[in-house]
Amino acid sequence: MRKIYVTRKLVFTGAIAGSFFGAVAMAVSVQLPVRQVKSLTGPSYVADEILVKFKPDVAGQIKAQVIERHGDRHIRELTSNGYVHVKLRPGYGVSQGMTLYNADPNIESVQPNYIYHALAVPNDTQYGQMWGLKNTGQTIATATYPTNNPGVAGQDMDMEAAWDRVTDCRSIVVAVVDSGVNYTHQDLAANMWDGTAAGYPNHGYDFADNDNDPMPQDANGHGTHVAGTIGAAGNNSLGTTGVCWQARIMAVRVALTTAAITQGVNFAVARGAKVINMSLGGSVYDAAFDAEITNARNNGVVVVVAAGNEANNNDVTSPRYPCNFSQNNLICVAALDQAYALATFSNYGTTSVDVGAPGVNAMSAWPGPTITDDFTSGWTLTGGFAAVACDLDGPGPLGPVRMLVNPANWCAFGLYANNANDVGYKTFDLSGALHAGLGFLYFLDTQLNVDFAGTAFKSTGGDPFGAGGVITETSGTTNNFAVAGSADLNNCRTATCSVGFRLRSDATTTDFGVGILGFQIDTVQSNSNVYQVLNGTSMASPHVAGLAALIWSYNPGYTDSDVVNSVKNGGESIAALAGRTTTGRAANAMGSLRFINPPSGLAASIQ
Repeated sequence: MRKIYVTRKLVFTGAIAGSFFGAVAMAVSVQLPVRQVKSLTGPSYVADEILVKFKPDVAGQIKAQVIERHGDRHIRELTSNGYVHVKLRPGYGVSQGMTLYNADPNIESVQPNYIYHALAVPNDTQYGQMWGLKNTGQTIATATYPTNNPGVAGQDMDMEAAWDRVTDCRSIVVAVVDSGVNYTHQDLAANMWDGTAAGYPNHGYDFADNDNDPMPQDANGHGTHVAGTIGAAGNNSLGTTGVCWQARIMAVRVALTTAAITQGVNFAVARGAKVINMSLGGSVYDAAFDAEITNARNNGVVVVVAAGNEANNNDVTSPRYPCNFSQNNLICVAALDQAYALATFSNYGTTSVDVGAPGVNAMSAWPGPTITDDFTSGWTLTGGFAAVACDLDGPGPLGPVRMLVNPANWCAFGLYANNANDVGYKTFDLSGALHAGLGFLYFLDTQLNVDFAGTAFKSTGGDPFGAGGVITETSGTTNNFAVAGSADLNNCRTATCSVGFRLRSDATTTDFGVGILGFQIDTVQSNSNVYQVLNGTSMASPHVAGLAALIWSYNPGYTDSDVVNSVKNGGESIAALAGRTTTGRAANAMGSLRFINPPSGLAASIQ
C-alpha cells in the first residue's frame, strides 16, 4: 500500500466565502455639521468632592474647623492613608476647592476623588474561548485552525474597554444577508429584529424560497454563526457573546444568485437596516449587484463584506465581489489569526481590502446539533465498499483519515470492479430536527457517463437505493481534489432516516473509484444551545459589522461615512497588514470609539 498525495482543496459550488477600505491672521466663521459625539473620558473624578490630607500634627478638632470654615462637609476619615473625604459646598467645583485647601497652612496635600471603571466583562460561559474579543494567549480547545493556537495575549479587538462605554446596539438594525438565521437560538432570540408591524413576524425574509421565514432550510449554519458574532446576547450566562451584547439582527436568507442577493440587500435597506453584513463573494463583476451597493450608499447604509478565502491578492490575481466594488460605504475584511498574522487562506489587496479582523477558531452560535460519523460502526456495506484509514496529504500531512471507499484498496490506487452495484448505508434518528442537511467530501474517478457514484436517503430506513429512496448521481473525476457534496434531508426527518452511497459500473473500463470522508449531518433545532468553531473571512466580516453597529450606537449623529472612517482609521496598525490592505490596520473597538472625524462640509467666510 502506498501513501496517497493529493492537493486537498474544498471546492464549493456556492459563492459564500468561508464554508463552502505660513499662517494668515483672519476671522473665520465656520458652520460645523450637527453631530452627537459622546465624550470617551467624561469627568474623571467626582464633581463636588475632594480628598484632603492634613499635616501629621493637626488635631482632629482643627481639621473639623478648617472644613467648616470653608463651608464644606466632612464625610469620613480614610484612616489607612490620612486623607479626609470632603463634600464641597454648593456651587464649588473641584478646581476651586483644591485651590482653597492648598492655601491653608494645615494642609499637606489635596486631590480629586477620582473615578475608576471596572472593565465590562460578560459572564457568558464560552467567553474565555473568544480570543478575538479578549486574547489572553489561551488555547482554543476546539480549534480547527492549528497555526498560532495559542496566540499572543493582547492581540484582539480591545472589546472590554469599549464595552465599558457601550454594549447596547439596539438603535441600529444589522441585516445578515446569508444562508438564514436560527432566530430561536438561545443566544439570538432576544436580539432579533422585530418585523411584526411591517408584516415580517419571523424577523426577516427568505429570498431563496420566497417566503417570510428566514430559518436556514438546508441546515447551513453559516448565517447563524455570523449573526452570533455580531449580536449573541451578552452577559446572559449562556454560551457566547456578540460584539454587541444587545442588538437587532434582521435575518435575510438568500440563494447564491444575483436576483436573490440584490433583493435581499434592497429589502434590508428599505426596512431600516443601517449595517449589512455579507460574508459571500464571486469572481465576476456584477452590474446589478454593484447598483444595489450604490443604493445602500445613497440610503446611508454601511456594507461589510468578506475578502475571500483563496489566499489571493484581490487586486492582482482575481477580484472578489462585492469586496472589489468601489463604493465608499463598503468595508472589506481580511482574516487574522490568534497572533494577528494574516490567516493562510485569507485574500488581501492594497486597493480592495480595508481592514483585518479575527477570522480563525471563531466560536459562535450554530442552528442545531451536528451528527458526525467516521464509518467505524453501524454501516451496512456491500460489494467493494469498505471503511478504512487512509494517509492523505493536504497543505500539511493529515495523517490517517477514516474514509468510506470503493474499492477496498482505494488507498493503494486499486480499481473498482466491473458490473458493480455496491452500496453502503446507515440509519440516523433525525426526528427532532426542524431542518436537516448532509455534507461530506469525496474523491471520484469513474468512467465518464458510464459508471456512477451516487448518494441517496430514505425516510423509512433500509437500503436508500431501493424503492422510495431519493437518489442523486455523478460521474467522471475530481482530479485529486476533495470535493464538497451535499443533500437536503428535510424529507428524511424521521427516526429511521437511512443515508448511503452507491457505486455502479458496466462491464468495460474501470478506474480508481470513490473515497468519502468528512461525513456530517447538520440539523436545525428549536431553541438551539449549540456552538461551533469556524474559520474564514466570513468570520472576520461580522466582527467588523458588529463594531460598525457599536460605533453608530455610541455616536447616533454619525453618518455612514463617519462610521466607515472610524472603523478604518481607528484600527490598530499591524505588520501583517502593512502593504496588504488599504489601511494596514486591524479593526479595534476602543480605537474606533476614540476616533473623531475631522469636520466635513465646512462653510467658511473671511471677515
